[in-house]
Amino acid sequence: STMRERKTTDPPHSSTDLSEGKEKLRLKQEVGLISGVSLIAGTMIGSGIFMSPEWVLHHMGNPASSLLIWAACGLLAMFGALSYAELGTIIKESGGEYIYILRIFGSFPAFLFAYTSVILVRPSGLAAVCLSFAEYAVAPFYPGCSSPQVVVKCTAAACILLLTIINCLNVRLATSVMNFFTAAKLLALLVIVVGGLVLLAKGQTQSFQNGFQGTSVGIGAVGVAFYQGLWSYDGWNNLNYVTEELKKPEVTLPRAVMIAIPLVTCLYLLVNMSYLAAMTPSELLSSGAVAVTWGDKVLGSWAWLISLSVALSTFGSSNGSFFSGGRVCYIAAREGHMPDILSMAHVRRLTPSPALMFTSVMSLIMVISGNFNSIVNFFSFIAWLFYGMTISGLLYLKIKKPELPRSYKVPIIIPIIVLMAAVYLVLAPIIDQPQIEILYIIAFIFSGIILYFPLVRFKCHPRFLQTVTLHLQLFLEVAPTTKDTN
Repeated sequence: STMRERKTTDPPHSSTDLSEGKEKLRLKQEVGLISGVSLIAGTMIGSGIFMSPEWVLHHMGNPASSLLIWAACGLLAMFGALSYAELGTIIKESGGEYIYILRIFGSFPAFLFAYTSVILVRPSGLAAVCLSFAEYAVAPFYPGCSSPQVVVKCTAAACILLLTIINCLNVRLATSVMNFFTAAKLLALLVIVVGGLVLLAKGQTQSFQNGFQGTSVGIGAVGVAFYQGLWSYDGWNNLNYVTEELKKPEVTLPRAVMIAIPLVTCLYLLVNMSYLAAMTPSELLSSGAVAVTWGDKVLGSWAWLISLSVALSTFGSSNGSFFSGGRVCYIAAREGHMPDILSMAHVRRLTPSPALMFTSVMSLIMVISGNFNSIVNFFSFIAWLFYGMTISGLLYLKIKKPELPRSYKVPIIIPIIVLMAAVYLVLAPIIDQPQIEILYIIAFIFSGIILYFPLVRFKCHPRFLQTVTLHLQLFLEVAPTTKDTN
């Protein structure tokens, strides 16, 4: 059978049972429609809308074409999420791309995804969000000039360490922080939207005159603009990571997608129009923190509210990313693709502290070595490489396995469009402006082969690894968590 079945040879207390038990502890309540919409929208609305507008405008060359890119990114996110909704009703397991690639293509490509995601993609995403938090947090202290990079990076590193402490201390504390900051981000965006509508009503439309003049038409420029826009929509697939916890996933998954993504797309378009109503394209391009510049121009002495709201928003987003970031780690450990230590929890606090600490260390490395723009581009390259693989798996199932039970079917043209977009987003920057860093990323992905065959395929585990795991368990006070733990 092409659909790979889960191995049933695990011993009674294997990482499979343990990680599943831990997931039950972390997600005690089922996720309904409202929670599903909140999960998608709350993850999507993060740092991107406050950081990416200047970069989209930079690569497209004018306001009108940049707004088209924002709308097209929303449409693409919608198509991708609808395609994932069908996958979620066929393969009703948590884990998102990892579990879909595992069940459709098998162990090796799934391991490459998990290896790349845990070591590179998720830490780089968290680093980018924390860097944007730092930009806004320190901007009020450097009025009229750019913030020193050393200060920004130190603030981002402090943010990561604070998130590590919060999430390692208590799961309930982490969720409470996430809920509070979600309200802050919605308030910040609504203030910007209302302010922009007032400016447009007063006739400040000069940025939209001759809107398409000087549009960039190079495939690479458009591709990188898409990367920056799609960064703000990242999270459209978040509900697929918790499929096992959804109430009636066959109904909730597609409905939540159809409500959340159009809502976010409309909000993003209104926010971008507000930015352009308040400042000229050249002012927007020269702003290191777009929303702060908007606040200075529109709110005057109350501009500090925007800096505060955006800093709270991006901190909340980074907390959400950090909180959910261990899921692929757990599922991969459940399938034997990750070290057992990453699937363990603190014996008293019942938090996945080893996985959180590992993510924290990798994120700190990303913060020190990169900047927001380059991190987003490389993050998006890898993400769309695996999105494309996942969507091709759906097309395979639709064509070759139409008999599989599925309660929701997306028209086949939609995953075809998403696959074409994924191929374009992966190849366009390489063809137009090849960068040596892309080669490094591809080499990194395939370096997983060195680990896969000895450690996963042939299960050659050196004894010292068991000793290291034991010592780490004692030092970190962690242990595997069984299903029946109270």
